[in-house]
Amino acid sequence: MSLVAVDKVSFGYTASRPILDAVSLDIAPGDTIGLVGESGSGKTTLLRLLLGLATPDSGTIHFDGSPLDPRNGAFMRQFRRQAQVVFQDPYSSLDPRQTIFSIIAEPLRSLRLAGDHAAMVAQALEAVGLTPDAATRYPHQFSGGQRQRIAIARAIVPGPRLLLADEAVSALDLTTKVRVVELLARLSASMSLLFVSHDIGVVAALCRRIVILEQGRIVEAGDTATVLANPRHPYTQRLLASVPRLTLNEAST
Repeated sequence: MSLVAVDKVSFGYTASRPILDAVSLDIAPGDTIGLVGESGSGKTTLLRLLLGLATPDSGTIHFDGSPLDPRNGAFMRQFRRQAQVVFQDPYSSLDPRQTIFSIIAEPLRSLRLAGDHAAMVAQALEAVGLTPDAATRYPHQFSGGQRQRIAIARAIVPGPRLLLADEAVSALDLTTKVRVVELLARLSASMSLLFVSHDIGVVAALCRRIVILEQGRIVEAGDTATVLANPRHPYTQRLLASVPRLTLNEAST
């Protein structure tokens, strides 16, 4: 059974120009999927739909067999715990006035999760490679890569089954990018990952499956290694020719 099932979803901000056109996508438990496309291809719009921040004009989205309905408050409370997101910019995604503990614990408070929040925050910090003393500090005291690790810790602290990453490494330098990709690879062992990116190289290093989106339509999908070794669609061929590949040992130390 799919964790997420997107079936022929279309969406447009105006009737004359759909942003997504009959998109279908399944995310199984434990999947790592890269959603690749240039700016304007519809990646972020699909992510908004998967988060329940917008409703498809047609088609359906199911999470764990139930319709993803933003009007169903009880379902959405459970969904928010099980699906978390990491955004592109580690600088703007963290409140500079709050301590790291308060930032990471925010989902625990808003979702009203029981348990020892201090221990849960400490566990999340350890999972992303940060020391416990980070909890008492503020975002401006950390580098960009460390801030992205903090954002990831905030996303994983409630124990989600699905992590959505929206261009989560594009604002980082190469060395830091590789380290965050390695971190996401480790975390994907315990949850499904949908990694939204314009960078095929990063997806090649991280994701077992790849989905290519062009102007709101899926033009190619499959096993990442197979698709990249033998791209069939001209759009995939152009992307592959223009974007350098990233491997986990490329960065210098």
